[in-house]
Amino acid sequence: MKLWHVAVAVAAVALAGLGYYLISPLFRVVRLDDPEPVSAPAQQMVAEVPPPIPVESPPPTSAPVVGTAGHPASGTARIVAADGKTYVRYENFKTINGPDIYVYLAKDLDANEFVSLGRVRATEGSVNYEVPAGVDVAAYPYVLTWCKMFGVLFNYAALSPA
Repeated sequence: MKLWHVAVAVAAVALAGLGYYLISPLFRVVRLDDPEPVSAPAQQMVAEVPPPIPVESPPPTSAPVVGTAGHPASGTARIVAADGKTYVRYENFKTINGPDIYVYLAKDLDANEFVSLGRVRATEGSVNYEVPAGVDVAAYPYVLTWCKMFGVLFNYAALSPA
């Protein structure tokens, strides 16, 4: 009889630990407000040459972040290029947390082909994720927040027409 009590107690502790690991991230909010990446101004080498006239460029296109069933989300995402680097930038972003969530550039919403941009750094705010050098962002029309542990899509933004 005592052995049965010990086994139940060990199982209960293990189940409580697993439950805490899986559920507790949902209640953790991490806020981050990264500055927008900008290119450093080029230095003029010759003083006699007048500075170039700034040309108005169209604002970068932002895509709305779309949550999935059970994973509400809001904000926008866009691609930003600065100083020879490319970033995915979330703005006014808000999502729920999870036990093992990452940001992917993906060719589809099932993450069959993707490039990982790393773990989710924040669940609220404006956050930059650097795209690895050599990645053609035009080949990946979606940015996903993906739970690796369960293979579940939390939210996405369609950066370009699929």
